[in-house]
Amino acid sequence: MILTLAWRSLFAHPVRSAVLAAGFGLGVAVMAILLGVGRVVLEQARAPELSGGGDVLVTAHAGTVTAARVLLAGALDVAPLQRWTRAASPWSRDTLYLVDGRGSLPVRARGGIPSLEQALSDPEIEGQPWRDTAADARWSSPSAEDLLRSVDRFHPLPDVPRHAGSWAEWLYFNGRAADVRFYLTFMVGPRERRDSTSRRLASVRLQLDRGGAVESFAAVTGLSDDEVARAPELTIAGNSVRLAGGQYRLSLDLRSARGRRVAGTLTLDATPERLMPPIEVFGAGGWRTGYVVPVMAGALAGTLDVDGTAVRFDAGSGYHDHNWGFWKGVSWQWGQVHHGDTSIVFGRVFPPADVADAERMPGFLGAIGPDGPIGFATNVTIEETNDASGRPARIVIQGRNAALDLRLTFSVNDIVVNPMQGGPLATGLDFLQMRGTYDVRGRVSGRDLSFAAPGAAETFRGQ
Repeated sequence: MILTLAWRSLFAHPVRSAVLAAGFGLGVAVMAILLGVGRVVLEQARAPELSGGGDVLVTAHAGTVTAARVLLAGALDVAPLQRWTRAASPWSRDTLYLVDGRGSLPVRARGGIPSLEQALSDPEIEGQPWRDTAADARWSSPSAEDLLRSVDRFHPLPDVPRHAGSWAEWLYFNGRAADVRFYLTFMVGPRERRDSTSRRLASVRLQLDRGGAVESFAAVTGLSDDEVARAPELTIAGNSVRLAGGQYRLSLDLRSARGRRVAGTLTLDATPERLMPPIEVFGAGGWRTGYVVPVMAGALAGTLDVDGTAVRFDAGSGYHDHNWGFWKGVSWQWGQVHHGDTSIVFGRVFPPADVADAERMPGFLGAIGPDGPIGFATNVTIEETNDASGRPARIVIQGRNAALDLRLTFSVNDIVVNPMQGGPLATGLDFLQMRGTYDVRGRVSGRDLSFAAPGAAETFRGQ
């Protein structure tokens, strides 16, 4: 019936119908053209050429790449990207102010490294007499030591009175050789008092695991801001971290609660191409926490003397990370494993409820190959299965994205329990450091992974 009425109307008023059809057709055509033009304009607005030359524009999820130096000297400087990268340059935009007797005038400015932008044929500086400064050269072509120092430096104390008492930053090392393993932390906390001249609380803690028997050694002192600012060159109560070339040198002289002494030196070799760049998370009220892994896996050597008994780490393997942030009410899950030329690290931070929603805090899983990063995912689940006493017996970690699909199963062998009752890391929980065996299965960037290897993990439980 409806079709019959439509045909009769069309033939009863042919001119009106033709004009109406032409109008509808023109409207649809104009809309299609506008959508096409809009798409082209959007693509051109995002074109790297408009940002200063080049073929590819790299940005972070939040818009700013916070570890550009690590990216240029790391991921872009190793295969396969090294073969494809003819030139790369960082740049940053900000507002400057021209000030004279008449007042101030805001100017939107963009800065970069002249030689690198010239290599990208940036039309804004083409023909300009600008040359790299010494600082530019150090930034664009850092040595292994410079790159490690840039990610391992300590951060100035944030001006956040609400969280000031829970700020802590530390260098963490672990290593193993034969039947011995250690966990070592050089930590600097908040000021002893709330004034700029107060010293910072600092401590060193070593947990030495020999054949399943764990012994703890520690030392505590105070440091000035100037001493903290020298990190990673830290000296705490006669114990030190030094960075020479691409090697960390650890010197220890500590006592246990029973008065037993451990002393000696350890070395850990770093490969800058295989470091994991910094990750930083922010919450309400200035809350923040960060993490970087300068050494995913490196050669470990040295000897510790424990009350006359030599503990050797010849042909050992070590790991080093660096953490900073506000830690009151914070807990986390973390773990790492290394096998052959592949290193994997995963984790998730659980912030206090008043600064962020823990349910929306993503986890991460990163895989490093022989030449650098091979996969990274934030679609990560970490499921812990307890034994009869309520402690973890098995942890299953799964990470997935378009280029990564990994499942890690961690079987817990030993647990060191650390009550978190005082200091900036006080949570009212027990901090569990675990060692065990990872079973790794999956695929990363077209590479199949299937291995079992010893590794470490951390989590928390109620006291």
